[in-house]
Amino acid sequence: MPWMTALDNVLLGVNKVFPHATKSQRNDIAKYYLQKVGLEEAFNKKANELSQGMQQRVGIARAFAIKPKVLLLDEPFGMLDSLTRGELQDILIEIWNKEKITAVMITHDVDEAIFLADRVVMMTSGPKAKIGDILNIDFERPRTRKSVLEHNDYYKYRKHLIDFLEH
Repeated sequence: MPWMTALDNVLLGVNKVFPHATKSQRNDIAKYYLQKVGLEEAFNKKANELSQGMQQRVGIARAFAIKPKVLLLDEPFGMLDSLTRGELQDILIEIWNKEKITAVMITHDVDEAIFLADRVVMMTSGPKAKIGDILNIDFERPRTRKSVLEHNDYYKYRKHLIDFLEH
C-alpha cells in the first residue's frame, strides 16, 4: 500500500495472523523482519518513497513475518542488483533454516535455482505449460555460495538446466 509506511505494510499481515498478541509484540515481529531485510532505517518511510528494490524487501519481510507453513515466491529478487540479490538470498536461507518454512520459488535464474533449491521443477513453454523435467539438487545444507560453486556437480546441474531451457 503506497500510502502506508514500510512498518504498517508488514503489520497488515502480522495484525491478522497474530490478533491475540499485544501491539508491542506485533510491532516487534514486523520490525524484526524489516531489519532482517536491511530496512531498519525505513520503518517510517511510506512505500511510495522507497525504491522498487526496497519495496520488494518490504514484501519479503511481510511474507516471512506471518510465519507461513508454505511460502510462494514469484521472482522475489527480480528487481534487485546482483549484490543486493545475493544478500537477500543469504537472508532467505537464514530465515528458512530458522523457521523451517517450505518455499516454492519461481525464478528464471539458473544459478539462483541451483543455490537455493533442493529440487528444480522445469516447466515447458506456452499457455499450456506442464512439468518438463525435475532435477534434484543434492548439495548439503547449510549451503554457502562458495561451497555450491566449488561442488563437483555444480556445472553438471547448470548444464542440465541450460540444456532444458535451450530446447
